Amino acid sequence: MIGSGESFGEMLAHAWHILPFALMFAVPVVLLGWLALYLRRRGSLAGTMTILVLIPVLATLIAVLGISGFMFTPALTTMTLVCLLVALVTVPPALVLGRMIARRSVWEREARERERAAEASRRELVAWISHDLRSPLAGIQAMAEAVADGVVAEPIEVTGYARRISGETTRLSGMVGDLFELSRITAGALELTMAAVPLRDVVSDAVAAQAPLAEQKRVRMIEQATVWPVVSGSDPELARIVRNLVSNAVRHTPPDGTVAVQIGIEGGEALLAVSDGCGGIPENEIGRVFDVAFRGTPARTPERGGLASGGGLGLAIAKGLVEAHRGRIGVRNDGPGCRFEVRLPLAMP
Repeated sequence: MIGSGESFGEMLAHAWHILPFALMFAVPVVLLGWLALYLRRRGSLAGTMTILVLIPVLATLIAVLGISGFMFTPALTTMTLVCLLVALVTVPPALVLGRMIARRSVWEREARERERAAEASRRELVAWISHDLRSPLAGIQAMAEAVADGVVAEPIEVTGYARRISGETTRLSGMVGDLFELSRITAGALELTMAAVPLRDVVSDAVAAQAPLAEQKRVRMIEQATVWPVVSGSDPELARIVRNLVSNAVRHTPPDGTVAVQIGIEGGEALLAVSDGCGGIPENEIGRVFDVAFRGTPARTPERGGLASGGGLGLAIAKGLVEAHRGRIGVRNDGPGCRFEVRLPLAMP
């Protein structure tokens, strides 16, 4: 025991004498704490912080008890009580701090992952759109030069070139429109004028608009409705959703196939389902169907016969518009193809 009247040199001598015994009792506690941290290296951050706080407190308490020979004098009892109070004061904040740091770490990791995914999506979009824009522009330039240089002089040939230039220009305009719509969705600048919209009118107009394309591909289109619900939404954006889904279904359904548009109410929500005959989507790709610029094929050129494949933005736009309406959209393989399901909130009576 170090006396109060001892000199500094005598206290150092006592400390040097006590040090081996203190280490003998404290080091095992530290090693056990290190082992506990190693075993919990994949555990929660709150548990790790608690162990880190308890290690020095327990090491100090065990060392004091060991050096004193477990003789509970008033000084030792006071010291033990102080260590217990320190543990009671420090452990709860360690738990709270650990949980806060864990939540922040998870949030930062998810934010980094979202940022990396968004950056990868932007790079992919730029690569895909750059190619898709360059191809029709090159065709337009070549045909315009042929007409200007007199290579094509016959009226019927000039008319054919003009028609093809008009078609390519229309396709370019559609791609630019898709990019503008997608930029509004991703930037949060989309403003919806909500109203009660009958799905009958929206679906009928979309099916009628895709009828020429379906007829050209010899694809049969049918509408099935158990009831025609009225949903809460914006008419132009709802029409865009249905049009994108129906055109995507027609484009990927082989000749003599069928595209079915089903309407109903399920679980207190309006249900719009579009089924096609595309042959199904591979399981490793079905989760990417709504990704920007994803088309499920390495081909970058438009389909022959004037059926342009687009920039791979239709389904991404449909998903953004559905979510803007507080709805849900999903896809699954069903029968000879796949089935896209959109669920929208019903209009309040």
